[in-house]
Amino acid sequence: MKVSRDCSAGFTLTELVMVIAIASILAAFAVSRINVASFDTEGFANRAAAMVRYAQKIAISQRRTVFVVISGSTLSLCYTDSNCGTPVREPPGTNAFSFGAPSGVSLSGTTFSFSALGKPSSGPVTITVTGDVARTLTVEAETGYVH
Repeated sequence: MKVSRDCSAGFTLTELVMVIAIASILAAFAVSRINVASFDTEGFANRAAAMVRYAQKIAISQRRTVFVVISGSTLSLCYTDSNCGTPVREPPGTNAFSFGAPSGVSLSGTTFSFSALGKPSSGPVTITVTGDVARTLTVEAETGYVH
């Protein structure tokens, strides 16, 4: 039995090069339309909200006051006071819970604390993250709910 080889299956080198060239041109236009500032602002706002929620959870689970310190463009979690004398380190011995805003993104708001019951010291608390647009985080007065 003789096996015949059909050479017409597959793509030629010229076709493959043309597809790669067209895909590269389309990718160049797509990359130029991406707004990095929007991603940075949204990411920082999400991280700040998660960190504030975590502060409330630590306050409840450890039955102690936890401060959310906003200074400049940095957000930190502390145990003792608004000067962040004793930063939150979970687990102990690790880096402190503190992070700064990326370039082009700013943070504003007032320092506040969560009681052992998870209630904020003042409320409602507003934290504003500004980059391409302003995003506002609100901590509700009675429940400490962050949205």
